[in-house]
This record gives sequence, C-alpha cells and structure tokens, in this order.
Amino acid sequence: MKHLHTYGFVLAALLASGCASTNNSAKSPETNAEKLRAAATTYGQTITAADLSKHLNIIASDEYEGRNTGEKGQKMAAAYIAKEFKEDGLTGPVTAGSNPYYQTFDLEKSQWGEGHILIGDKKFLMMQDFFVLGSSPYQTEQTTDVVFAGYGIDDEKYSDYANVDVTGKMVVVLAGEPKGSNGNYLISGTTKASDWGNDYRSKRNAATKRGAKSVLIVTGTSADEFNSLTQRYKSYASRPSLGLKSEGKQENAAVMFVSPVAGAALLNTTPEKLLAYSSNVAKAGKPVASAFTAPKNVKVVTSRITTPVPTENVLGFIEGSDKKDEVVVVTAHYDHVGIEQDAPGDDKIFNGANDDGSGTVAVIELAEAFAQAKKEGKGPRRSILFMTVTAEEKGLLGSEYYSENPIFPLANTVANVNIDMIGRMDFDHEKQNDSNYIYVIGSDKLSSELHSINEEANQKYVNLKLDYKFNDENDPNRFYYRSDHYNFAKNGIPIIFYFNGVHADYHKASDSVDKILFDSAEKVARLAFYTTWELANRDNRIVVDSNKK
Repeated sequence: MKHLHTYGFVLAALLASGCASTNNSAKSPETNAEKLRAAATTYGQTITAADLSKHLNIIASDEYEGRNTGEKGQKMAAAYIAKEFKEDGLTGPVTAGSNPYYQTFDLEKSQWGEGHILIGDKKFLMMQDFFVLGSSPYQTEQTTDVVFAGYGIDDEKYSDYANVDVTGKMVVVLAGEPKGSNGNYLISGTTKASDWGNDYRSKRNAATKRGAKSVLIVTGTSADEFNSLTQRYKSYASRPSLGLKSEGKQENAAVMFVSPVAGAALLNTTPEKLLAYSSNVAKAGKPVASAFTAPKNVKVVTSRITTPVPTENVLGFIEGSDKKDEVVVVTAHYDHVGIEQDAPGDDKIFNGANDDGSGTVAVIELAEAFAQAKKEGKGPRRSILFMTVTAEEKGLLGSEYYSENPIFPLANTVANVNIDMIGRMDFDHEKQNDSNYIYVIGSDKLSSELHSINEEANQKYVNLKLDYKFNDENDPNRFYYRSDHYNFAKNGIPIIFYFNGVHADYHKASDSVDKILFDSAEKVARLAFYTTWELANRDNRIVVDSNKK
C-alpha cells in the first residue's frame, strides 16, 4: 500500500475555534415540500465518485493505521471528519467538552488477571481448567457455596430448579440438554435440540432468574475434549476487550465453562459419576435428584484488570427550518481494527476501506450536499445530525453510547439512515459482475413509510436493484442486529441500512481503497441522500406503524 497525505494530529488544531456557524448570508429557507422535492437533484448530483475517492484515499491510507478505537489512527480520522464538517458549514452540537464536534467518552479495556478455583488443596486454573465468558463477580478470592442443578434448565416441560435453592450460590450444570430412553430430546420430544442445548445464555438467564451468583457449565467428557470444544471461546475470552464503562453491577449470573475434572471436584465426585447423571435422567424421563454433596471449602477468584480508553463520536449538525425540533440522524462507523502484527503476509495494516471507510466518506458527502442546500435556502425543514461513530467493531459501542446519552432527544429523532460497507460486490454479485445493487435492511421493520420513501427515491433518481435478502427475519447472518442502526431501532426509531455485503477482503489487510468501485458507491450514497432529503423535507414525520423482527 502507498502512504498518502500525512495529516496527523495537526488537524486537531484546525478545530480550536469551536463551533462553526452556517453561512450568515443564507437565503430565507424554502418550506414547500414540493418545491424542495424539485430541488433535490441539484444537490444529490454534488455527491460524486471523485469526491468519495478523495476522502477515502486519506482516511483509509496507511497513515491512519487502520483507525483502531482509541488509537492514533482513529484520532486522526476523527479530526479529519470534524474538519470537513466545519469547513462545509455544519455546527458542532456538543456543549460539553472542549470540541463541539466530539462526543467524548471513555471505554473500558479489560483483560483477565489472576484466576483459580481452590477446592481444599486442589487448584484449578483459569484458561486451563475453566474460563469465564463475560463478566464475573469474583474480583477477589471468595468462599462460595456450590450446588448441582442438573442441566440448568428451567422450562415448563422440564425444570432442574424444583426444590433447589441457588440464591447467591455457584451452580454447576451439565452442557447440552437431556434425552429420553428413545433418543429424543425431552424438551422438544424430537431429535431436534432446543435453545437450552444450543445457547448457553438460556442457562445463564435461568440461573439469574433463580438468584444464582454464577453458573458453571461442565463441557466435554474429558480434559482433552473440553479443550477441543472450547478452544474458540477460550481464545476469545483470553484477549483484551473493549466495552462501555461498567457501573459495577453484575446483572446476570457469571458464566463459566469448566472441564469434567473440575466440575466433578466441585461436587465431590468423579467425572464418570457426574456424566452418568444423564443416563439416570434418560431412564426416568424427567429430572432426578442427585447424590452429589459439594465440599464446603471452595474458594474462587477471577480478577479483571481494567484501564480507560478515551474515544469519540464525531457529530456535525444542520439545523432545520420550520420543523427544526425533529431530527434525522445519518450514521456510519469510522473505526476499523487497526494493525494486526500476527496477520499473514507483509501487510499488517487493516485499512478498512470498505468497512467502513466507504460509509464514512458517504456521510461526509451527504453532509456537504445538505449544507450547500441550506446555504441556498433549500431546506432542510427538519434538522439533520451527521454522526460518524466509534467502536462499532468492538460491539456497536459508539452508537450505543449515543443512544444512552443522546445530544438530541430520541423522542424527537425521526429516523436513522445508516451506511456500512458500500462500493464493493459480495460473493454472489461478483460471480455475475453486477455492482448495480444494494442490500436494504430494516426499512420496513418499524415504518411502512420509510420503506416506500426509499423505493420511490430509488425509482426516481438512482435505479439500483434493491435486494431484501438480508431483511428476512430468518436470515442466519442477522445483519439487522450487526451495525449501528440497531441501537436506534431498539429504541423504536425507524432505520434503514445500506450494505453491499461481505467479500473475500472482509476484516483483512486487503480491504484497501483500490478495491472500491466508486461509481457504485456514488449511486448508493445518492440513494441515501435522496431518502434523507425526503425524510427531512416532507410535510409529516414518518409514522411508526410496524413491529417486525
């Protein structure tokens, strides 16, 4: 990759003068919806492949080091985006802090420290004999009461919690779910397992509801099988993670996966006798009492070391005219995954040109187009917040923070238009060399009008193939839940998500600018613009009349 345009932190100095104001010579705003519709193409056509390329060749260059959350490259990208917003005449709407374009907050970087379970003189080690998935209340060594609860199931058809008091205790349960003597699962009555066997969170939730402090899931039939089955989870759990700052509350029972040897020791038995419990259940066809008596001298510690990681969402605001209290929010995430030293090959910088540099530069271009329209008296009637969010790659954290700490009330937020990964072809379309498409996700989930607005805008101005494949509630990829729009949707705000799909360079160092099809990105960005234009300028706020998954 080439090094392009060294900007560094010098950009931050350009922001020192505070909020920019929109052009004082702006004409009186037009508020007639039909006249504004007639003016839309004038500004939509200012969004060009050339301008998208200009911006992307900067923020997705090696100089920006992959824009990893909290690191130098992310800060450089934030400064660049804020500079563009200010130069285009957008205001910074954040009143707290020194930079009105930044919504700053601390994430929490955490990783496991000391961890063991001590049973008499036997010590079982974290990341060897057990590991924690999620958070844990055992920051310091504590004595704990242990109780066995079968498979940890609490269902109307089958409950392991009848007559078992687990309040404040460590609950040991078996992985999976019970079968009857005929080989069918007792919950479903068929050969198909239920969520009790497929999703550990079902057992966590049941333990939480019953008041348990932690639930330990005995996994595999031997130490080797435990390690084999849990290798991926264990690898994930051993890495440092970023999250929103913890309030110190443990909302759910802690989840630990334990080997059969450790699980049996916690119940003062052998792995063979513990695993034989399943045969007893199969014969009875229902939960059975166990003879396990847990030792009284169990101590546990799973300490978590945390450090703050400052980061920022970047916000640019255009105030509306006659409907200024209502706000349309346009988003993309500007972070990526940074530098991966153990990545194969010589290139270690994950530039994230498509994910989501492409969406970020589209937001910059939309902001410029609307700012120009405002200067010339052509709306918007509703206010528009252009927001590039941080830490999407860490779990949608930037948009989650905004949704919990909104600059403008969520009740006044009309819709969210989200752009993530445009200007590429996914596997299916690449086979046909067809770049004239866009996946549309979520537009009908909460508002039938938003769906219609997008379809009409596409037919009138752009003529992309609108593909709703990933909008299906049964889609296994679950993309509706995997980008920043979801933090608006879960608060009842209609959303539309533009996405070109996953390709061979996804989350690899090869996701570079030279792979972007800028003519395709231009069409998608224009569609997002025209949909936003209608949302901002129509007479009535769109209705919320759906409740689809």
